[in-house]
Amino acid sequence: MLITSRDTGRWVIPKGNPIVGLASHEAAAQEAYEEAGIRGIPCPTAVGEFGYRKRRRTGRYRDMIVTVFPLAFVEQLDDWPERHQRDTRWFTLDRAAEAVNEPGLKALIAAFREPPIPATLAQRILPVVRTSAKRRIPMLGWFQSLMPKQGRFFELFDAHAATLVAGADALARLLHGEGSIEGQIAEIVKREHEADDITREVLQDVRRVFVTPFDRSAITDLIGVMDDAIDQMNGTANAIALYEVTEFSPQMRDMAGIIVEAARITAEAIPLLRSLGTNAGRLHDLTARLIQIEGHADDIHDTGLRALFQASKISADPMTFIINREIYSSLEKIVDRFEDVANEIQGLVIDHA
Repeated sequence: MLITSRDTGRWVIPKGNPIVGLASHEAAAQEAYEEAGIRGIPCPTAVGEFGYRKRRRTGRYRDMIVTVFPLAFVEQLDDWPERHQRDTRWFTLDRAAEAVNEPGLKALIAAFREPPIPATLAQRILPVVRTSAKRRIPMLGWFQSLMPKQGRFFELFDAHAATLVAGADALARLLHGEGSIEGQIAEIVKREHEADDITREVLQDVRRVFVTPFDRSAITDLIGVMDDAIDQMNGTANAIALYEVTEFSPQMRDMAGIIVEAARITAEAIPLLRSLGTNAGRLHDLTARLIQIEGHADDIHDTGLRALFQASKISADPMTFIINREIYSSLEKIVDRFEDVANEIQGLVIDHA
C-alpha cells in the first residue's frame, strides 16, 4: 500500500513522527490507520531504515531517517482521518519499488517478499501421474520403477512453510482480538493437522526415494523443526482454550507480531533451497534476521513476564500469573523453533553452497 504525500503528491509509505506513549512500531501502525485506513498486526522488529530530505514549510530542507516496520494487513476501513487528503493504491512489490523516489525505500520494498497464500492439502500434494504409455507398455513401467526418484521434497517444504504462515496469522489475530477466539483456534488446529500430513509425506519420501537433494538426516531435521513450530502454535492455542484466556498483554501481542514475521521469512527462505549456491547470500540475510528477531522476542518476553509478576503482587492473584506465564513460555518456544529453522538452513548452506 502506497499513499501520496500531501506536499508533493509523490508515492510514499505511511509514516510520521514518533508518538508519545507509543512504541515505534505502534506509532507506525497508528500512522498506517490515520493516513491509509489500514488496520493490521505490526512486528516490533524493523525491517530497515531509509533516509530522505523533507521540505519544511519555510522552504528549507531537513534530513530525515525513517524506520520501517512490517505490518500484517487485516483490513482497510471505509473511512479514516486523512482519507480526503491523500490517494491510496495497492501495488505489486516490483511496481511499488518503481513508484517511490527514495533509493533506500526502493531497496527495502524490492527486498521484501509477500508470504504465500495457503492452499488446501489436496492442491499442494500432486498425485502420481500414470501415463498412457506406461499402461500400454508394461516393460516401460517396470523400467521406470527401477529408476532413481528424487521425491517432492521442495514442494512439500514449500507447502509446510505455507501452513506456518497461516498458523502464525491465525495466532496473531487471536491475540489481537481479530475475529472469534474459537474461530482462530480452529484455524490453527486445521493448519497443524495439514502440517502433520505434509511431514508424514516427507518422511515417507526419505525412506522411499533413491536420490535426495540433501543428506537424509538434514531433510528430516529441517522438516522436524518446522513441524515443531506449528505444533507449538497449536499448544499455545490449546492453552488459551483450556484456561479460557480472553485478554492478552501488549507484550504477548508483540511476540505474535514477531511470529508472523518469522513465518513470512521462513516461507521466503524455503524455496531458495532449490539453488543453495546461487541463493547463499540471501539465505544468510534471512537466517540472520530470524536470529535477530528471536533475540528481540526474548527481550519482550522478559519485559512482559516482569510486568506480569509485578501486577500479580498487587492483585494477589497467583493463578493469573501462572496461566499467563505458561502462555508467555509457549510463545517464546514458537520463536525458538523458528531460530532452529534458521540454524538448519545455515547448516545446509555451509554443507552444500
